[in-house]
Amino acid sequence: MKPSLYQTRSGVFALATLCCILWGSAYPAIKNGYALLHIAPSDIASQMLFAGWRFALAGAILLIVAAAMKKPIFALNGRQMRQVALLGLTQTAIQYVFFYVGLAHASGVKSSIMNATGVFFSVVLAHFVYANDRITARKAMGCLIGFLGVVVVNLGGGALGFDFRLLGEGFVIIAAFVLAAASIYGKHLSAAMDPMVMTGWQLFIGGLILTGIGMAGGGHLEALGLHSGALLLYMALLSSVAFAVWSLLLKHNPVGLIAAFNFLIPVFGVALSAIFLGESLLRWSYLAALVLVCAGIWLVTRPSAPAKA
Repeated sequence: MKPSLYQTRSGVFALATLCCILWGSAYPAIKNGYALLHIAPSDIASQMLFAGWRFALAGAILLIVAAAMKKPIFALNGRQMRQVALLGLTQTAIQYVFFYVGLAHASGVKSSIMNATGVFFSVVLAHFVYANDRITARKAMGCLIGFLGVVVVNLGGGALGFDFRLLGEGFVIIAAFVLAAASIYGKHLSAAMDPMVMTGWQLFIGGLILTGIGMAGGGHLEALGLHSGALLLYMALLSSVAFAVWSLLLKHNPVGLIAAFNFLIPVFGVALSAIFLGESLLRWSYLAALVLVCAGIWLVTRPSAPAKA
């Protein structure tokens, strides 16, 4: 039987890269959204409300599309709904809260580097959970090279410093760990659920939780109009597409292999921020980072040589 697109090496590379481009575009989109909606960097409650609307809308879009494709969106039993609710609580709500609180207390450079530790968490956790996803010397080297690329892409903006705060860098690392663990849990759930239906419900539930947190904290969205509404819709669409495709890739491929592509997100984030926010793109660090990240992904995803008889 001919393998599907999400099971071939070229297909996995193309789909995973698409997800990373979409998630990378979220960086300038979020910054523009904060500007359009008059959300201050210190206004965590409004940031949570903005995120809640985004993810709840993304989940609703996915569920509507799934229903149009005749997928059984209401066929989950009580146990499965509790599992999906737990996934939404962790992968969307808790992870996002830790990330944004950490981001408010740490520099963007250090947050980007710390957030990339999620790849290491994914590879290490998968090693202990799945017998066919063990850490090898090649995978370890690929992760180190890819992480070096994330460090390089953030060079040039000043010294990184060595200070560490729990509410800053610590929370960003916790967010990366929560996302890595939740992704592995989602892979487990997708074995018995349709990935699109599972992703739709977890995004919707997680979005509702974030919306509740934002409203409870006094968050509000000002100047919600045509431009900000269109941007919010785009962010919901990118989340629904990226998370659905990523869940499908995780269902049919080893976690360590797919997780390695996360190194591309900050690279695309920098490039797209330069394009849409007018920031300089002509830096040696961008090209060097792209080469390192691609080399790291190639090492992690390269098929192992067959054993000699």
